[in-house]
Amino acid sequence: MHVGVIGIGTYIPTARMSAAQLSAATGVPEDIIALKFGVKAKPVAGPEDTTAIMGVKAAKAALDQAGIQGKDLDLVLWCGAQHKDYPCWLAGLYVANELGAQNAWSFDMEAMCGSMMAALDVAKALMLTRDDLSTVLLVSGYRNNDLIDLAEPSTRFMMDIGSGGSALVLKKNAGKNAVLGSAFRGDGSLSVDCVVPTLGTKAWPPAPGDEAKAHFMVGDEAAFKAKLGERTLPNFYAVIDQALKLSGGLSRRDIGYLAILHFKRSAHDAILAELGLDERRTVYLDQYGHLGQNDQLLSIELGLSQGKIKEGDAIVLVGAGLGFVWAASVVRWGPYRE
Repeated sequence: MHVGVIGIGTYIPTARMSAAQLSAATGVPEDIIALKFGVKAKPVAGPEDTTAIMGVKAAKAALDQAGIQGKDLDLVLWCGAQHKDYPCWLAGLYVANELGAQNAWSFDMEAMCGSMMAALDVAKALMLTRDDLSTVLLVSGYRNNDLIDLAEPSTRFMMDIGSGGSALVLKKNAGKNAVLGSAFRGDGSLSVDCVVPTLGTKAWPPAPGDEAKAHFMVGDEAAFKAKLGERTLPNFYAVIDQALKLSGGLSRRDIGYLAILHFKRSAHDAILAELGLDERRTVYLDQYGHLGQNDQLLSIELGLSQGKIKEGDAIVLVGAGLGFVWAASVVRWGPYRE
């Protein structure tokens, strides 16, 4: 028995913010933004593209590719952002209703930008242990750029954050694109280093002036950067290696394609070098920036369209979520084999 991917969909808003516009907003030179931060442009949603609506649009594309309808779904798993259309609200049920998935139940989950890999592992486990789950939709929307103040110096490393949606359809015994192993690491010592300081229960009810602070901030920028510099790359390598090991004893030399989140160019290049890969086996998302938990599916779509992914390739999806969690999953692209 196995679980395989039968459809992928993404939604990218048409409005874009260029490196020049980011430069004007931040004071950082345009060439530094384009080359060092690795953001030549990024999509930014308008008011019509709410978090859930972008998920719906991506989900419709995924269902079309899978050749199924909403009524065929058994579960809709929302793995998009917490910054949703309404607070304390289940986006997955909204998506299910919009898709006509009257036979599906739903729940929302999040591991920040590691959510797509966490959702793959959760969905696979549920599908392999429950007889009533045959077809599952993972769906995400993301517009956390709403929570980034480009004039805030402590979060300039987040200027790449944009908007988008993605979705993936899983099928039990699909006969192709099998979901293999996943691995995760967490570090709660970073949990409150970068937060939105207002509008949560820690600062409730809202006080005058709270709206002006409703964006991410870093309290101790030097300490935060030092911890990230020490822990980020080792944890990326650890979850990649463990996910490969759990995928039938694979290793780095078996990686066919790396579907990796967007981050600054030097870190991207360092990971490729460590893994023994080059740009022929990944896509750098400098025309998109960081779209949260949508980066990995967007990368797969681009990799397929550019001929970088071939049948039999072990695709490694990898990302990291603020807080901090590192996550990796492996999908064997092409016909299923034991």
